[in-house]
Formats: sequence, C-alpha cells, structure tokens
Amino acid sequence: MKIDPMIAGFADELTEWRRDIHAHPELGFEEHRTSSLVAERLRAFGCEVATGVGKTGVVGTLRVGNNPRAIALRADMDALPMQEANGFGHRSQTANTMHACGHDGHTTMLLGAARYLAATRNFDGTVHFIFQPAEEGRGGAQAMIADGLFQQFPCEAVFGMHNFHTLDAGRVMVRPGPTMSGGGIFDIEITGRGAHGALPETGIDPVLIAAHVVTALQSVVARNVAALDAAVVSVTQIHAGDAYNVIPDTAVLRGTFRALRMEVLEALKARIEALARDVAAAFGGRAEPKVQIKVIPVINDDSETAWVTEAAAEAMGADAVDGNGAIVMASEDFAYMLAEKPGAFLFIGNGRGSVPVHNPRYDFNDEILPVGATLWSRLVETRLKKAG
Repeated sequence: MKIDPMIAGFADELTEWRRDIHAHPELGFEEHRTSSLVAERLRAFGCEVATGVGKTGVVGTLRVGNNPRAIALRADMDALPMQEANGFGHRSQTANTMHACGHDGHTTMLLGAARYLAATRNFDGTVHFIFQPAEEGRGGAQAMIADGLFQQFPCEAVFGMHNFHTLDAGRVMVRPGPTMSGGGIFDIEITGRGAHGALPETGIDPVLIAAHVVTALQSVVARNVAALDAAVVSVTQIHAGDAYNVIPDTAVLRGTFRALRMEVLEALKARIEALARDVAAAFGGRAEPKVQIKVIPVINDDSETAWVTEAAAEAMGADAVDGNGAIVMASEDFAYMLAEKPGAFLFIGNGRGSVPVHNPRYDFNDEILPVGATLWSRLVETRLKKAG
C-alpha cells in the first residue's frame, strides 16, 4: 500500500476522526454533527466551504493557480438504521443507528486528501470536495443536484470511491460502463377473504396467493430477462395473519429488484406488477402492487475510467489496480452524479475476508484511510498537473 509521507504523518489523526464519526452515526438528511465537523475541518485547512447543499451536504473548494479546469471528488456521510453488534470502544453510541457501510471511512479519506492538497498545493486548477448526505436510499445525490451542485461547483469530471470487502486492503478496482446496478423496491398487498382455518373453502386465502406470487416472481429473471443481462428479484418480507386458526383477509409481500440497464429495470417493474395482479386474480383475490425504481445504474464513463485506471496505477503501482473489476449488483446513488457529469466510481479494498457491509459487526479498516487519501491526492495532482 503506497502512502504519501505527509499523509502517513497524520494517519493517527485520520483514525481518530473516523472513529469519532463511527461512534456518532447519523441517518440520511440528519447528518448535522458530521456536516459540522466536515465543514469545520475544511475551513481549518483553508478551503472555501458551502453548507446546506442538498439539506445537509457540504462542499469544500480549493483553488490553486489560474487553470480554469476543475474536478470533483465525492464521499458519503450517512449511516444505516441498524443496531451495532461490535463491542470496541468506538462502537455506535446511538441506538439503532450504525456506520455499517463505511461512509465514516469515505468521509475521512476525502478529508485527508483535502488536508494534504491544501497544505502542498501541488496542482493548478480547482478541486471540489463533495460530502454527500443520504446515500442510503434517501436521495442525497439527487437533492444536491437539485440544489444546483454542478452549477455552483462546475467541474469536468466527478469521481467517487467505496470500500470493498473481497479486495485486499488498499487494492483498487474500477471498470468501464455498467458498474453497479440500478434498483427498486416493491410492496404487494394481496386481498382475499378471511375465514376459519378449518373452513378454507368459505374464504379466499391471501397467504396461499402470496406463496404463489413469490413462486411466480422467481420466473421474472429466468424467463423475461436475456441471459447476458444481469438482474435480481428478491422477495424479502412476507406479512400475514396473527392467529393459528384464522385465514386473514390480507397478506403483504415486499422486496427488491436490481439490473444494470434502465430498460431491464423498467421491464422488471412491469412484470412484477402484472404477475402479482394476474396470479391473485387467478385465485379469486386482488393484488395491489406498488413498484418503484429508486436508483439508476452506476455507469462509468469509458474515457474517464481509462484515465483513472492509468493514474491510479501510476500512483499506487500497477499490481494494485484492476481496471476491469467485477460488476457489483448493489446500488449506489452516486449514479445520479455520473448521469450529470462524466466520471467513475472506484472500489478500494477493505481487506479480503473482512466483514461485509450492512452487517452489524462491520467496521472500516483504518489502515486504508491514508491509502485512500493518498490516492485521491495523486489523482488531483495528476489531472491538474502544474505546467513545467
């Protein structure tokens, strides 16, 4: 893992910052403490600071020289609504709220880069440090864009980075084109007619209907999506009844669907709706599906991905960078920033075998904080290289 000597010198402070954020997690659009800490540090480094961009978002700007070129680097700040199961000293102090996705580390790595770049100023141009709220399904990227993010902070390209648990610590992975899936959610309320459990013939059983809908939904990917198009449909919740001997009136199914192309997402949405209605009707019941596409796919720009792969390899060593990395079927609302500006989304290894994200025992690997800060810094210095 290549680490800049200056950044290595304040690596212990990066760990302190990260663990402090981890201990005080905040949900999307509630990141008031985190936003304040970020803004305070950016000002201390000498950056221009804008707060309240997309409600609780923060943007720090550093201008050096007269070059009109500008790029943007983005980190996310929000936590997840889940109870932490770790017992270490920096575990969450807030019930049912946890940094289980590494956004505490992403924020700290970008702060580390801002500190280094503000001190060294070894570039010519402008860099915008975007600290985004509400990545976890609450539309933080869209909120910042709606607030005029790229009008207020114009740039030629935008880059983001996320930790990844199956990569060796400090290794970098990126790929051109579709990189992470777009995704949606569904709620299907099935209405039958309640009855005594011993007299099912007098009712219309919504539990039976729900079971058949679940089975039918398994055909969507297998029979409605081309073999070369990646897609997922998962039923994750079933709710019905509250007594052993009563067939209830209603049952509810909930779940998620993912795909790498918008056309496939739209097809999944339509098929889920049709199957739910038709299966319920076949059993004499009624289904009311509410199916929503929540986030678009992450599509890396080909030329920007080629550039960032080469620049990262130069900075970190060719053996530390995979320019044709794996597709990830999780979703990420950085996709909306990439829909506005060319750029790329990278992954940095949290350590092979580390606990996966969205797990109550997850923790960000502090060893890669200075690695990520170094990588961000080198990308800026390479893209906005001083003349001569």
